[in-house]
Amino acid sequence: MTAVGPKLAPVDPYIAPSILSADFARLAEEVRAVEGSDWLHVDVMDNHFVPNLTLGLPVVQSLLKVTDIPMDCHLMIADPARWAPGYAEAGAHNVTFHAEAAPDPVAVARDLRAAGALAGLAIKPGTPLDPYVEILREFDTLLVMTVEPGFGGQSFIAEVLPKVREARRLVNTGHLNIRVEVDGGVTEDTIVAAAEAGADTFVAGSAVYGAADPAEAVRALRDRARASFAGAAGR
Repeated sequence: MTAVGPKLAPVDPYIAPSILSADFARLAEEVRAVEGSDWLHVDVMDNHFVPNLTLGLPVVQSLLKVTDIPMDCHLMIADPARWAPGYAEAGAHNVTFHAEAAPDPVAVARDLRAAGALAGLAIKPGTPLDPYVEILREFDTLLVMTVEPGFGGQSFIAEVLPKVREARRLVNTGHLNIRVEVDGGVTEDTIVAAAEAGADTFVAGSAVYGAADPAEAVRALRDRARASFAGAAGR
């Protein structure tokens, strides 16, 4: 992979607060606290693909009734071919599943798009990007995990940023038309490195829901990313 920064400014940054860090007893209120966010990130874990169990389709359906924020569902589950289309049919805006869990990622992506959602492909920190470059033409988002999937509150793994740089290079050269998303350990500090590497969509959990004013935290993260875009483009 060629370790180069973005030569063209990415699209406007999206901030996607992760409700994994919210108070599950007050989810509707917690969602309203981040009005103005670009996406709302929902981590679905099945205790099979990852060693944790969170929430599923019924909760997503309930959340869709209380917010207009586009739902960004990240499925950390086994057998996404069976379960992922249901999230698209329910009205999720973007549905992402893991490359490591899908024998035929393209078929799942096509099912998601046919059901009306954007299709996202996620890769773990240790999973290389190269084997998936060609099939990414079938997707709308690439989610590069910057922590090991399964739990919130982990530290950002900067060693995965070359994959972000390569994805941005492929977008800038016209080989791909996708959003480049990062998830895990995103703070006002780490978002700078991720944005400079070429990410344009940022999942933030504790950096948003651990703040006194979650909506202001979203705005601050977006401003930091936007400033990083400008700095990278000017170099």
